[in-house]
Amino acid sequence: MTAIIDSDQHLYESRSTWVDHIDPGMRDEALRIEDDDLGYAWLTWRGRRLGLADVQLPGDTRRIGRHRQRQRAGEPSEYSYDELLPDDYWEPATRARRLDDMGLDEAVLFPNYGLLWERRLSESLPALTANMAAWNRWAATVVDEGGGRLHPVAHLTLRDPEWLFGQLHELATAGVRLAMIAPALVDGKPLSHPDHDHIWSAMVGQGITPCFHVADQPRVFEDGWYTDPVDAFVPAVESVFLWTPPALAVTDLIANGTLAKHPDLRIGIVELSSIWVPMYLMMLDGGLDFVATLNGAPLADLELKPSEYFRRQVRVSAFSYERPERLTARSAPLYMCCSDYPHSEGTATPIADYEKVDATPGNDAPLFHDNVALLLGA
Repeated sequence: MTAIIDSDQHLYESRSTWVDHIDPGMRDEALRIEDDDLGYAWLTWRGRRLGLADVQLPGDTRRIGRHRQRQRAGEPSEYSYDELLPDDYWEPATRARRLDDMGLDEAVLFPNYGLLWERRLSESLPALTANMAAWNRWAATVVDEGGGRLHPVAHLTLRDPEWLFGQLHELATAGVRLAMIAPALVDGKPLSHPDHDHIWSAMVGQGITPCFHVADQPRVFEDGWYTDPVDAFVPAVESVFLWTPPALAVTDLIANGTLAKHPDLRIGIVELSSIWVPMYLMMLDGGLDFVATLNGAPLADLELKPSEYFRRQVRVSAFSYERPERLTARSAPLYMCCSDYPHSEGTATPIADYEKVDATPGNDAPLFHDNVALLLGA
């Protein structure tokens, strides 16, 4: 039987992950997790609080909301961060053993706090790349400590190509096969811009697959749409339009010929929902065909239908409640199983959850293995 691979789990960074692994000359720019006088742990940078450091529990989002209400009210924290944090949340070898209890063979591991800071650190490119590199160095150690069962995801930006090429080489040497990048403009340029062609070639050459994942990254909407309080964990607009950034990014890469030019480039879309994909594929073909006719020419000459590039090169994580078997019937077997463990909107029982909607490893190899393996280059 083929290995069951979870396409979306998260590994908590320790309090000193960034300090321990950052370039020594950049230590003052390192992210940290620090406590306040009321016992709340905070992710900080340059002494600024970027967000509360929560200990999440699968299936219990309300608990996070209560924790934040107490903090706003000036009440002491109900728990000690270090005492409550389970070992398998941050320790690779323990997480690998935890997979047995979940009925899994392998898991893809995105950062935990790495989802909270990219946009805020973008004001300083040196600080941004230094902290990304710190996570990437730790991710390289996770490959060995996980005994081949864990697939950590690097954190990269396309804003500094020279730095990026160095990171790709180091990551490939360490056996890291996935990298999170923002589905957003790169200093005003779309991902399909010719200046980025050598980046896509390098990713293919090094065997590293770029992935889009929910995170606080450069925004695709104007800031004026964000009416949330400054301490909001997740902006309301982003929650409703979760799928928009990856759909926009992939449309750009397809319509402007990047995926056609780089047929071995794969794209992962993770924790950004999947129910939009069937309708999107219809709109992708119809919309691009219409404007090509209306304007007298397409953006790029494509040998295949636009949706066929998506089907060939893009894979999307789908939670059990999104009914991946129905999505497959309406599009193609493009979907990957995911737990989002140990986040509150995730689950500790993914296999049982999928079985409830008639999806099992025995009858859906693409969902439980093949599509994730494609991204991993296996």
